[in-house]
Amino acid sequence: MHFQNQLQVLIQSSCSFIYIVTYEEERLESMISMITSYDSSQALYTWDFVQGFKLGNNNYNDTKKNPLQTLDFIDSFSADADAVFLLKDFNVFLSDLSVVRKIRNLSRKLDLCNHVVIISSTDQCIPGELKHLMQYLILPLPNKYEMHLELQRLFSNFSVSPSQSQINVMADLSQGLSIKQLRKIVSKLMIKMSVFDELYVKEFLNEKQMYISQTSLLDVCDTKVVLDDIGGIDNLKHWLLTRANSFSQASLNYGLPYPKGLLLLGIQGTGKSLTAKAIAHAWNLVLLRLDIGKLFAGVVGQSEANTREMIQVVEASAPCVLWIDEIDKAFDKNLGGNDSGTSNRVLATLLTWLSDKTTPVFIVATANNIENLPSEIIRKGRFDEIFFLNLPSILERKKIFQIHLQKVRPETWHRYNIDGLAKYTTLFSGAEIKQVIIEAMHLAFYQNRDFTSLDLLNASDKIIPLAFTDNDNVQKIQELATLGRFRLASAD
Repeated sequence: MHFQNQLQVLIQSSCSFIYIVTYEEERLESMISMITSYDSSQALYTWDFVQGFKLGNNNYNDTKKNPLQTLDFIDSFSADADAVFLLKDFNVFLSDLSVVRKIRNLSRKLDLCNHVVIISSTDQCIPGELKHLMQYLILPLPNKYEMHLELQRLFSNFSVSPSQSQINVMADLSQGLSIKQLRKIVSKLMIKMSVFDELYVKEFLNEKQMYISQTSLLDVCDTKVVLDDIGGIDNLKHWLLTRANSFSQASLNYGLPYPKGLLLLGIQGTGKSLTAKAIAHAWNLVLLRLDIGKLFAGVVGQSEANTREMIQVVEASAPCVLWIDEIDKAFDKNLGGNDSGTSNRVLATLLTWLSDKTTPVFIVATANNIENLPSEIIRKGRFDEIFFLNLPSILERKKIFQIHLQKVRPETWHRYNIDGLAKYTTLFSGAEIKQVIIEAMHLAFYQNRDFTSLDLLNASDKIIPLAFTDNDNVQKIQELATLGRFRLASAD
């Protein structure tokens, strides 16, 4: 509701031009209608390129498909009358010199009367000649309160009658969606399901995942992985467990700020991605995954706009975990600025948000190559802590074998020679140990029998670990980690 109050102040203070960025045109129009309804003398005229101006049931056909005639209509409007003019997608005409000149001329009249022109757009760019004339706003996605009101209204029209606590849960899950997306999902589920239960909530999350993936740069990830599925990294697990309730009201009452996030550095296959999924599951938060390469676009300014859009969706989805995968691939300080500074501008926007954000969004960024990361990312203040995930020790390898064998042979896992396998697989990462088990199972399945410890030993001989094939880089990463710049994820 903060945005509506801000817009109301601008309208009541007769701000001449307001430029609002939004994909929710209908929601914006509803807000403006509510604001103008408080003043019976203030009329709301809506305009689009196809229909022209419209007031109630009255259409002004002479303003169809004619942006200059539209501005003339506003210019000819009586200075004694109060009016708000909502121009939809009018930004596409701001590249026309005559339109820009007309707006600058019109602003002199609007400054002397109670007329407000609002331009709604999906484009965030305002021509330089008009920036000083227009108040710039971005309509945020609906908050939990708005979602709660809309869910109550929707469910009142259907036979399903969830309790207030269930609606609160749905309002939390709806964060990150637009009102229109929420209506479509609920309407679809009302046709498919007649009972509000756990299956309904699961289907709702599946539908939300589809919409978020289609309309933003993010993916909603499954969070079935638990911390016990990851062998070792005891220091990191302890750090996470001590902050498990950091997003609760009790934590806020205690005076604790929301935790900012983690940067997980280390060798490939050591469980960085699994840890991101396990954090969301352990803290019972939604996990949003950002492929940071999607932020970058060929059009000038689009990469920065994508970054701002991503931040808007993430903050609207709070509380949540944002997983930024392989951040070192996008922000490599050795690239030499071959993209005309786009990477630096995107990085600056992202880092400013990481430092200043106050919303309950926990960032988990992963990186494989420590050397290539810019110092701005690694310095204290961007993340709460930076952990290094090394190759597993012999005790951790034993635990990793146990975890994966328990999944595929829950009754007989203890029959395998885990101690011998852990000693034999020096330099193997957790992902490579899992692959050893899969390889052994394929061989035994082909021979129509169960796999044995010998099959696992033979499979490990066939897999060459990354730490062997890329020994120089792995040793370099390990040496950097031992300098004390990062915390070690493993206790051993």
